Amino acid sequence: MKILFMGTPEFAVPCLDMLVNEGYNVIGAVTQPDKPKGRGHKLSQPPVKEYAVSKGIPVFQPSNLKNGSFKDDLENLNPDLIVVVAYGKILPKYILDYPKYGCINVHASLLPKYRGAGPIQWCIINGEKETGITTMYMDEGMDTGDMILKKKISIGEDETAGELHDRLSVLGAEVLKETVGLLEKGPIPREPQPHHEATYAPMLDKSISRINWSKPAIEIKNLVRGVNPWPVAYTYYKDQCMKVWSVDIEECCTDEVPGTILKYINNKGLAVKAGDKYCIIIKEVQFEGGKRMGIDEYLRGHSIIYGECLS
Repeated sequence: MKILFMGTPEFAVPCLDMLVNEGYNVIGAVTQPDKPKGRGHKLSQPPVKEYAVSKGIPVFQPSNLKNGSFKDDLENLNPDLIVVVAYGKILPKYILDYPKYGCINVHASLLPKYRGAGPIQWCIINGEKETGITTMYMDEGMDTGDMILKKKISIGEDETAGELHDRLSVLGAEVLKETVGLLEKGPIPREPQPHHEATYAPMLDKSISRINWSKPAIEIKNLVRGVNPWPVAYTYYKDQCMKVWSVDIEECCTDEVPGTILKYINNKGLAVKAGDKYCIIIKEVQFEGGKRMGIDEYLRGHSIIYGECLS
């Protein structure tokens, strides 16, 4: 069985690695074009490309799939199966219809919940206790195809999106291995999604990560976890942007305005009033032009005025 792999970020690499290590005939890797990165805007290769090149797998980086420019390459490759993992673009019908065994997608949620580009981050932001991986047959919709396999995992109380991403990428490879194994043996389970239960997880941008101190403490903590490591929660102290990397929650009895800096608690962090009877304990910060550091370290060289309000 000839497999064409389509994926772009680090999340997709364990799935490609599994296919290679299991001895499958991976005939090519399709990924996004190289993009400028960092202050020097040097072109950076997608992680899937770096891995594919290291294994001698031919790499294809079409800038546009809809215009049919990839048709010739597709016909030359003639895949029996296309595996898609976080590729980043909607596949047109001519690709979806081409392979004998269809196009199978590995999605980082328990479909139909959290369709879209940001399922890992949004499930944490929304306070979910569990998530998982779903493999599915792809159709022309966004994550709307018939489901094949699902595997659940619990989300840790303090787990960040970055940590959950790493665990799900490993689980994704495991579920894909089982899915392709079933496909080799014959007809595999195919369950239509209950579309009325669908929720969506749009791509994140920096606007989502600004802290609203009038919200309950648990919602603020979930936001901080869900946007770590990108785009990172932030607030303003004296008109200076302060990124907030990690926090705890503690009950507090005060009628201060939400966002008020209450006190420093030794070996814990900086207490800030939330919109309920709790306060946020800020543990790690990063000010403009500075490095990420624990609040203890920051306060050894800087002062923060209690009673000031974070905006």
